[in-house]
Amino acid sequence: MSIDLSDLQELFTARHSCRAFLPEPVPREVIEGILTCAQKVPSWCNAQPWKVTITSGTETDRLRQALMEAAHSSDHSPDLAFPSAYENEYQARRRTCGWALYQAVGVPKGDRAASERQMMENFALFGAPHCAILSTPVELGGYGAMDCGGFVAAFTLAAQAAGVATIPQAAVASYAPLLHDMLDIPQNRQILCAISFGYGDPDHPANSFRTSRADLPEFAEWRG
Repeated sequence: MSIDLSDLQELFTARHSCRAFLPEPVPREVIEGILTCAQKVPSWCNAQPWKVTITSGTETDRLRQALMEAAHSSDHSPDLAFPSAYENEYQARRRTCGWALYQAVGVPKGDRAASERQMMENFALFGAPHCAILSTPVELGGYGAMDCGGFVAAFTLAAQAAGVATIPQAAVASYAPLLHDMLDIPQNRQILCAISFGYGDPDHPANSFRTSRADLPEFAEWRG
């Protein structure tokens, strides 16, 4: 079977961050197929620094409950420092995405209680039956994190091809000490993000909007 650019374009366009999942679990063999596909991405010196800790069933529920409790009572403590600021076009894109979500789920501007409830869905893992916690060796620094970014993209696209919905989440990684402790992730591994995944709920309003992408001249510069 030949695959051309239009096939990839269709797959990339179909992928989106799912913010409401059905409770049905994904079969183990499907998850293993997604992982096997995702690990084909390139990495610096072929180090393949990514490791994923995947929860299912009661372990996902246990993690969900712990994260929601931490979000109400603990300060953020990510292994990888969060951005110091979003400015200019980056801030504009972030706001556009946020307001599109709020509009989809009926959160009016200025309703802080409603926006707080929606924000807490991050720590409820949006109801997903599975969560993958991604980590990299501390000593590999930014290059390890960069390689893992490629793995995140590959995982989400492989999942889309398998009919599985995903959402990469930095918010979950903001409680890194909890994740290290609960999931026995060694301290010499830096937790980067989570990917909540499962079968998307097509009828939930949170899944009714799509983000846009910048036009080519906004991010590509040509020389020669």
